[in-house]
Amino acid sequence: MTPRIVVPRLLLGLAILAGASWLALSRGHLDVAQIESAIGSLGPWGPVAFVALFALGTVLFAPGSLFGLAGGVLFGPVWGTILNLAGATLGATAAFLVARYVAADWVRRKAGARLERLIKGVDAEGWRFVAFTRLVPLIPFNLVNYALGLTRIPVLAYVLASLVCMAPGTLAYTWLGHAGREAMVGGSTAIRYALMGLAVLAAMAFGPGLLRRLKGEGTVHWIEVGELVRRLDGREGITILDVRGPDELVGPLGHIANARNVPLPELPHRIPELVSLTETPVVLVCKTDRRSASAAAILHAAGFLNVLVLRGGMVRWNEVGLPVADRRNPHGT
Repeated sequence: MTPRIVVPRLLLGLAILAGASWLALSRGHLDVAQIESAIGSLGPWGPVAFVALFALGTVLFAPGSLFGLAGGVLFGPVWGTILNLAGATLGATAAFLVARYVAADWVRRKAGARLERLIKGVDAEGWRFVAFTRLVPLIPFNLVNYALGLTRIPVLAYVLASLVCMAPGTLAYTWLGHAGREAMVGGSTAIRYALMGLAVLAAMAFGPGLLRRLKGEGTVHWIEVGELVRRLDGREGITILDVRGPDELVGPLGHIANARNVPLPELPHRIPELVSLTETPVVLVCKTDRRSASAAAILHAAGFLNVLVLRGGMVRWNEVGLPVADRRNPHGT
């Protein structure tokens, strides 16, 4: 690669890194009111500036929900949705192209064989994987834009799948933003808009799991309490991930000794620190097994190959009378 090509790529990469770092340090000072004030001062150029700012924020890892709410506040439920979707799609496409044409070789070299296996799996699914990542809000939006740029998914398929499948979430956040504005001015439609937005988010969060159950295509692999005890006694190198909240670990049910706590809401953002477990047995535990099943879907989508869910969770573990641990007694009782 010639210096004429390398230098612009390097400068672009450094600019993105600097911008993302600045946003990370300034995130506590950014809010919807600041965006509203800045865009409102631009008059008729406000919508164009908003779309550009949304797209830039997406490239720099700014939270999309912030812009989604701001779009509803500034432009109402209809135009807000259109402008939010335009900004999110442009930003997602820009991040995708940056990863594909600027940073792909470097990321592949640094990530090694595990990422290559994940990319092959994504390549096999094509636009369906893009649709899944857009419809399930548990997967980090900004990060996946860059990750998908490392695959062989055609740009047009990526853009169309993103545009269509981001629409429900965009609509929901826009409605929620508009509902907030209506509430501030005493609008009678505030509650209706809020409920509509929450209903869409709920459908996005639980719809894929419900469809799998209706079709009988569940992909959860279970492990019974007795089998887990046998494998732990045999020192088979199993990692136990407890996806409950930290407060539950010291509650009445306790937790399995040496279990690693990764609460379900944090799991999508903590995938990078778990990458060493992609090929080793991982047993997911929660109070029963509902949260564990959701966590299993997230890990499967991220390329984890050997994920098991403890049937009955800590409730069943306690019913059998097996030892538990908490922070006051970390090795079990």
